[in-house]
Amino acid sequence: MALQTGDNLQLIESYITVIITEKGLLKNTASAYRRDLRAFSAYLTENNLDLLLIKPTDLREYILSMRLRGLKSRSCSRAMISLRGLYKYLIKQGYLESSPCSLIDLPKEPRRLPQYLSIAEVDELLRASSKDEKNSLRDKAMIELLYATGLRVSELTGLRLNDINLQKGYIRAIGKGEKERLVPIGEVAMKCLQAYIEGEREGKLKGRGTSKYLFITRLGSAMTRQNYWLIIKKMALVAGIEKNRVKPHILRHSFATHLLERGADLRSVQEMLGHSDISTTQIYTHVRAERLKQLHKKAHPRG
Repeated sequence: MALQTGDNLQLIESYITVIITEKGLLKNTASAYRRDLRAFSAYLTENNLDLLLIKPTDLREYILSMRLRGLKSRSCSRAMISLRGLYKYLIKQGYLESSPCSLIDLPKEPRRLPQYLSIAEVDELLRASSKDEKNSLRDKAMIELLYATGLRVSELTGLRLNDINLQKGYIRAIGKGEKERLVPIGEVAMKCLQAYIEGEREGKLKGRGTSKYLFITRLGSAMTRQNYWLIIKKMALVAGIEKNRVKPHILRHSFATHLLERGADLRSVQEMLGHSDISTTQIYTHVRAERLKQLHKKAHPRG
């Protein structure tokens, strides 16, 4: 017997209860699941379809209906993820033997090109770092190091003093999956690091013992991602850079983009960034191509 609307909702609510209990979903995440699944239930009712009898073709029609309502790829993908979870639950509970979602690919969202700073903007950011007298050496060293190495913010804040070799000019970064890589620092960043380590860092630790971490707060504790984010937002404001453009990884993106613009090979950039798959690094070649297109349009007489 076909389920009624109330039965559909009852199954959906029981599924939501289970995943909140088992996975500890945040309130907003649980609300998103519930919203997606109730919208699906309403669609089934409007089209006289049964939750337990629909086919992959019905789901493709549902995706199309979401597109026609103006939903973006990300929203459609999230809705399909919600449905996949629901149908796995229904199989586990014995309502079904297979999922109608198994033959449906998630809608692909166009990859957004990462935003990056121009060289002049990086210079402005560095100038802004010297306006905070108490932390100028630390903040400048952080910016120089990020721009020189392309580290992730989590890798930067996790750096320990013994991860740096100023004599040989490289750092040891621990990336995703605890993968280790060596990245060259560069002369300017090395000088900034040395000045910070021998100056501000020692001053911050005076009377507070020691710290294994390279970058520390005024109280001598390790820097966090949140600390860094507040610092770079403040510096961007002082530098006059549009705040919506400044994201935590903007210096990582700037590092990769500027290297490729100046002829660095993709494999070397991949290794320095710590990407396991070169397809991840290739996004920066699209940034470079887009930049060349803009220059052509601006400079060519028939652009």
